[in-house]
Amino acid sequence: MYKKRTFKNDLRVITVPMKGTQAVTVLVLIKVGSKNETREINGISHFLEHMFFKGTKKRPNTLALIEPLDRVGGMYNAFTDKEQTGYWAKVDSNHLDLALDWVSDIYLNSRLEEKEIQREKGVILQELKMYLDTPISYVKDLWDIVLYGNQPAGWPIIGEKENIAGFKRTDLLNYRKKNYLASNTVICIAGNINSEATEKKIVKYFKKIKIGETKEKLKVIEQQKKPQVLVHFKKTDQTHICLGVRGYDLFHPLRYAQALLATILGGYMSSRLWISVRERKGLAYYVRTSSRSTTDTGFLVTQAGVDHQKVESVTKLILKEYKRIKTKKITKSELQKAKDSFKGALTLALESSDVQSAFYAGQELLINKIITPKEQISRINKVTCNDILKVAKDIFQPSKLNLALIGPFRQKTKFKKLLKL
Repeated sequence: MYKKRTFKNDLRVITVPMKGTQAVTVLVLIKVGSKNETREINGISHFLEHMFFKGTKKRPNTLALIEPLDRVGGMYNAFTDKEQTGYWAKVDSNHLDLALDWVSDIYLNSRLEEKEIQREKGVILQELKMYLDTPISYVKDLWDIVLYGNQPAGWPIIGEKENIAGFKRTDLLNYRKKNYLASNTVICIAGNINSEATEKKIVKYFKKIKIGETKEKLKVIEQQKKPQVLVHFKKTDQTHICLGVRGYDLFHPLRYAQALLATILGGYMSSRLWISVRERKGLAYYVRTSSRSTTDTGFLVTQAGVDHQKVESVTKLILKEYKRIKTKKITKSELQKAKDSFKGALTLALESSDVQSAFYAGQELLINKIITPKEQISRINKVTCNDILKVAKDIFQPSKLNLALIGPFRQKTKFKKLLKL
């Protein structure tokens, strides 16, 4: 059971008491990410997240900021995504006040000092280089570029080198002022708590949160009439690919069927693609299919790392499985396996207070509605074999195919010729 309360300033607070745990997680989610940026400030959401670890008036530097949580064995971090930014701390429930004080302090009082901004530019530029040197990660950014091109959804969360180096303190202050507001924020505390007492603590620690209206992000434009390919030349030891299609957003009634379709294709070690690509052919160490849905976009994608000489073979095998699942209805047994896997994974994940907090806060922030684990399982249970076939027929169309690739290749013509169903 969870409890949600919306305060007069439009701040939303969710408390999730959990039995059988001594842990508690404090999570603050802000509805702002790279999709809210313009080209000139692409990367600023991520940069600002970094700066929240550089000191407040109460905790004037990084050491003073993080040492109190280290002393009690706490876990803490932050993240930036396309549509949200989050700050969290997980501690023994005896230290709930410390976690609340810490998270509220960095959210409300980070100083964003000029000297720290200049220093952090070097850190983030090194983070960017790390991504560029990690093709298994960077290929996902290329995938976004293929799908969305030159609009916020297609830009990297971390930003480009020129933007990172050029950010000024006024840029960060203005961006925080416009977005870090009560109406744009959800606070979720999950774990060994009492809801009423915890709500009172939240009021105490977040009473200075600013109020105001935020500007909605621009809606993503999706236009595709033929298969798209992006080839990024790099001298790698293996080629990394993302091959998939456009799909359904968070509000689409078939998004659960899309998730199960991805599970059947490449969601576990007994999935169709794992067996056909790895076990029977030995063509890849990793091959996996995932489904992603955001507020206005969605996709299903298969990712794999393969020998340079086998890229065409693996691409054909993936497309073969796409075609097979859209032309022949799956069995009830195979669907049930996917459902049981989904439900089991959800149940295991929700054993943890940090996952619980993200589960509830994320839904409230993005869709303004909480679909409980029980309700989600009910929706999963209602998916039929005909639903899977319907989704597969709809999304696995030649005109919706996309391929992003990193490897020692410069031409995309031969890869584009492969994209047929």
